[in-house]
Amino acid sequence: MTGEVTTSTNRSDELSADIRLLGRLLGEVIEDQAGGETLALVESVRRCAVHARRNGVSSVDALRRELADQPITSQLHVIRAFDWLSLLANTAEDVHLERRRRHHRAAGSPPQPGSLSATFERLEAAGVSKQRIAGVISDVAVSPVITAHPTEVRRQTILDVLRHVAALLTDRSRLDADDPGVADIDDELRLRILTLWQTAILRLSKLRVRDEINEALRYYPASLFETIPALSRDLEAIAEQRFGAEQPDTARAISMGSWIGGDRDGDPFVTAEVMRLAIGRQSHVALDHHLTTLLRLARELSMSARLITPTPALLALADASGDTSPFRADEPYRRALRGMHARLHALAAEVIVADDDDVPGPLPSTPLPAYSSIDELLTDLDTVDASLRSHGAAELADAEIRPARRAAAIFGAHLCGLDMRQNSAVHEAVIAELFAEAGVCADYLALDEADRVDTLTTELGSPRPLRHPGATYGERTEAELAVLDEAAAAIDRVGPRVLPHYVISMATSVSDVLEVAVLLKEIGLLTPATADHPATASLDIVPLFETIQDLADAADTLTAMLGNQVYRQLVTSRGDVQEVMIGYSDSNKDGGYLSSQWNLFAAQAALVDAAQTGGVRLRLFHGRGGTVGRGGGPAYQAILAQPPGSVDRAIRLTEQGEMVAAKYSHPALARRNLETLLAATLETSSLDAGALGAPAPEDVDAMRTLADAAFGTYRRLVYGHDRFVEFFRSITPTNEIATLNVGSRPASRTASPRIEDLRAIPWVFGWTQCRLMIPAWYGAGSAFEHFAGADEAAASRLAEMYARWPFFTTIINNMGMVLAKADIDIGRRYAEVLVQDDDLRDEIFGTIEAEHSLTRSWHARITGSLDPLADNPLLARSLRNRYPYLDPLHVMQVDLLRRYRDGDDDELVQRGIQLTINAIATGIRNSG
Repeated sequence: MTGEVTTSTNRSDELSADIRLLGRLLGEVIEDQAGGETLALVESVRRCAVHARRNGVSSVDALRRELADQPITSQLHVIRAFDWLSLLANTAEDVHLERRRRHHRAAGSPPQPGSLSATFERLEAAGVSKQRIAGVISDVAVSPVITAHPTEVRRQTILDVLRHVAALLTDRSRLDADDPGVADIDDELRLRILTLWQTAILRLSKLRVRDEINEALRYYPASLFETIPALSRDLEAIAEQRFGAEQPDTARAISMGSWIGGDRDGDPFVTAEVMRLAIGRQSHVALDHHLTTLLRLARELSMSARLITPTPALLALADASGDTSPFRADEPYRRALRGMHARLHALAAEVIVADDDDVPGPLPSTPLPAYSSIDELLTDLDTVDASLRSHGAAELADAEIRPARRAAAIFGAHLCGLDMRQNSAVHEAVIAELFAEAGVCADYLALDEADRVDTLTTELGSPRPLRHPGATYGERTEAELAVLDEAAAAIDRVGPRVLPHYVISMATSVSDVLEVAVLLKEIGLLTPATADHPATASLDIVPLFETIQDLADAADTLTAMLGNQVYRQLVTSRGDVQEVMIGYSDSNKDGGYLSSQWNLFAAQAALVDAAQTGGVRLRLFHGRGGTVGRGGGPAYQAILAQPPGSVDRAIRLTEQGEMVAAKYSHPALARRNLETLLAATLETSSLDAGALGAPAPEDVDAMRTLADAAFGTYRRLVYGHDRFVEFFRSITPTNEIATLNVGSRPASRTASPRIEDLRAIPWVFGWTQCRLMIPAWYGAGSAFEHFAGADEAAASRLAEMYARWPFFTTIINNMGMVLAKADIDIGRRYAEVLVQDDDLRDEIFGTIEAEHSLTRSWHARITGSLDPLADNPLLARSLRNRYPYLDPLHVMQVDLLRRYRDGDDDELVQRGIQLTINAIATGIRNSG
């Protein structure tokens, strides 16, 4: 097998060579394992797809003829071959991107956009003062939050092998072509590919939440323990040396978050026990890292008191260690560090309480009392650091103690903040039951919003608990209270950083926020106000605005929240910072891409104004997915395109599904992604509105008109057609996706078949599988036509907006990426074969096809290019490489779906469907 690659430079030739190498080795493995006839079939199918694409014709008919009469076993071999080649090509592309950056640095080229160096050059060129830049650096806080979702299709076992392949390709690229080591690496690559071929792509059983917890935690030793402290170090050095900051604290510049084990919204498998497990596993990973570091330092810092003079504080630390070994009698650093290890080990024993999690590392030879918190460990590390500097070992302090201290400060005993999340409807029901049982309000659900707010506010001023001994509650209320009790215990055990946020899904009103406040009061995480002290909270309450209407009302809701005296006291207790989450996925499913993007932008701008008026600092949490239809796209451009003032030194954003592996499976990938997020946040927070490209009033008016028109077009199709759900479930493999053993969460929040109740992730996933991808473009063409039509002046205005307004540029470019991936011919094949009703098929697919044509036409007029990827040659080349594998997969998937839906219950047919779903997601490089 070979990879069809279009090349134009030496750099792209290197990628071509890598893909050809991996394809050749995979071909050798296939021939050896499945026979020459199988390899010949795979090659024949690939050549057929290549020929069709090169000649600009649809490959569907040719591939149908090529695959006709092939037994299912042969088709499975072809599917697996293309799946593995796509995964290997993805890996080669990731390695190549890092190789390009390495060559870029070695050549002394100007820094690349998205790097810290480029950002600081831009800020200095814009005349931003050193003092302002230093201040932003000291305050910056970027937090990617890892989530699990129901369309994650990669097995961790496979990701581990691919990491090995990436390392081998990197090593190979550093050798000369005639180096004997090249052959050895090629042999090792062939062994890894043989391992992949004999490894099942699909899981036998569905993931549990505990499996997702463990898989997410693997990224810390794989990349994050190395990358985050290194970025913190680099930022600290820049702040000191370039901008004159004095002792900047950059430990919180980047902090990871997680939803896995804390997100209960629509997931019955996240219980109090599961959250306890998640927190225990997080602590285990963090403390294991710190304990291992202390033991390593105890081995390496062998300085003798006969040759150096430690500080009295260091000697006291050594004497307190209880280490009486005569072999270390004159080695105070070893004794001190062994004592620190013993104290941290004792803290680990108190913190890690999950039933199946032991305290990490070897037992100390001399047990000591536990540290009361990580802060005491930091103090002792400072003692070691100061002592080393006192006798001329500052280089050792910088190289060994500073990194250990930085890691301990960043990851603590908690590793990352675990968010709790639940739907507002659940809180409402729980509060109603608690109030009724306690005699506060017999029918809370019957109250209007004003009466609810009054009742909740009064309750927040009462020290009396709602629960009382002997009371019995419904199953849901008991489960929610159990989770909250576990949260209180975890914060008491591990510290407040372990559970820093409570996110409220589908928040629409002040009462939604106050209901959570009452629940937090019930478990002691909120202290009511007294005559002498205002109310205080131990964690942030974060409303999540998701639908188009909720986004439009978000600023008014925030204003009303801050106008409630008790809630305002809670915000004050949290440093006068109010976090708000905005949902890209559900707003897109609700109103379509263009409408969603504008309403998100407008909501942020309005929230900034509301926060300023209310005297609080706004921190936005962006619920973005990996696909454009769920808010994905290049992060650097996305952050720079936000409304002025909305990225005020801090940002949180979700990292979902397959994007976690794509960004964090290797230190180089993690460094690139995190540096990009950090650079964009620093840049946006330092520049004024003019430098960021704030919109002109006429641009805002135009965008509002476009969004309204796009909303109407989208809603008429998705929610206005009474048989659209039937069409959607016929043309996409959404029903069959449920049979994949992928994420633990149900694909729908309820058993309802309605689009409203389907999670946004499988909604996008289904449209991706049939290559129509309507969540990322449908309605845009009609909106542009409505706005401009034959009016050349209006059309020119759209082109001008694209040229001058970063927000509009970003949404048009992201839409272009999806238009390039969408394939109306392939989508037509799905419709022709899988939508049985001719009239339904012709009507809805005809509507989609017409809108697609209109959108492509307007995209070209706005950008000035018929090629939607004219500004992205790397992605254009990548897609050309993938078409020979994607096209046959779609043809086989359609045929297998037809057979399955016609009653063919052959287990191999079902497996084939599942394999194609996985393979297409791999080839497109995103799922949901």
